[in-house]
Amino acid sequence: MTQGINLIIVEDHALTRIGLKIALEENSNLKVVAEAEYGQTAIDMAASLNPDVILMDLGLPDINGIEATRAIKEANQDIKIIILTSHSNEQEVLNAFIAGADAYCLKDIKPENLTSVIQNIAQGGVWLDPAVTKVVLNKMLQFNDPDENLKPKKEAPLTDRELEVLQHLADGLNNIEIAEKICVSQYTVKAHIGNILQKLSVDDRTQAVVRAMREGWII
Repeated sequence: MTQGINLIIVEDHALTRIGLKIALEENSNLKVVAEAEYGQTAIDMAASLNPDVILMDLGLPDINGIEATRAIKEANQDIKIIILTSHSNEQEVLNAFIAGADAYCLKDIKPENLTSVIQNIAQGGVWLDPAVTKVVLNKMLQFNDPDENLKPKKEAPLTDRELEVLQHLADGLNNIEIAEKICVSQYTVKAHIGNILQKLSVDDRTQAVVRAMREGWII
């Protein structure tokens, strides 16, 4: 039997905390062991309860979620922290990862998708909300050697349509939005994404976008 994942929810809005707890515990593998309204409370709970994963809001009444994340990670790197916020500001996204966050999700994420992210992160993965992926990757690419831009790029092992789909993924579009953009069904988009992952030998969309941007196939 798969070992359960113990969670702490850090969120200053009580109604949001309650909704998250109810939605997440519909999955029998997830257990909310504590809830915190304040960043310092989250730090103390992390030390005493040693959860597997913490869902961390950024806008907390005392210290913010980034400072709380940094403190928790400095004390225990094994605790995974998922930022769950409505903020998509470039600097906040970057600061969250600098502080040690393992994932960055916006609050409009569907409950079933958040459950999948939690399970992935608990197993050592890293996840970025599609809406902020391009922001982070563009910033990362700024630190590359400028001479890299002068070197010839490898030819993409993808069709023009697959490159188009990949560009839309980089722009933060979901399957439904991509299907509308290129006038095909969602199932066709899903098939294109499957082909992209296979051809690039990567595990997920974020990795595909990272490679494509580094190779200069998309912007």
